[in-house]
Amino acid sequence: MRKTITLEVNGASETAEVEVGTTLLRLLRDGLDLTGTKEGCNEGECGSCMVLLDGRPVNACLVLAVEADGARVTTVEGLSRDGLLHPLQRAFLAHAAVQCGFCTPGMIVSAVALLRDDPDPSEDAVRRALSGNLCRCTGYRQIVDAVRAAAAALRAGEGAPEPPRRAETRPTALPVREEVPA
Repeated sequence: MRKTITLEVNGASETAEVEVGTTLLRLLRDGLDLTGTKEGCNEGECGSCMVLLDGRPVNACLVLAVEADGARVTTVEGLSRDGLLHPLQRAFLAHAAVQCGFCTPGMIVSAVALLRDDPDPSEDAVRRALSGNLCRCTGYRQIVDAVRAAAAALRAGEGAPEPPRRAETRPTALPVREEVPA
């Protein structure tokens, strides 16, 4: 069964026709071509698909697209504005908190939520906030340092760009995937 939903994604109104069992992750990646949200474990364990849903960090693989109807979604692509990286994105680069980069979008999205609620987090607070995000390459020292550096930059007024506000709506229909026999 298909359902038409409307949601705000990175400041733009989006309308999509989805199968009721389609995850928010599939809608973002396949329907809206927002591939910064990564597909990892599909079980909510790795944090690679982390997005903000009405400002709350959630694993997009665990949320049905129909549950996001009427919601506001922010992906890693929605953090930069007019070619300017978000302070967290800049800090991850400056502190070599990126190796393969697969976990990075989820880490950054989780850290955005943390810094919104706690502008001066301790190392323990950063580690707790990122505990749902797994990294297999960098180790966490550089990631924690990057988040704390971004927090300092934000407190010093090197703020994040304002989110976009567009009234544009574009209809989207996800392709129907055929099951491949085993």
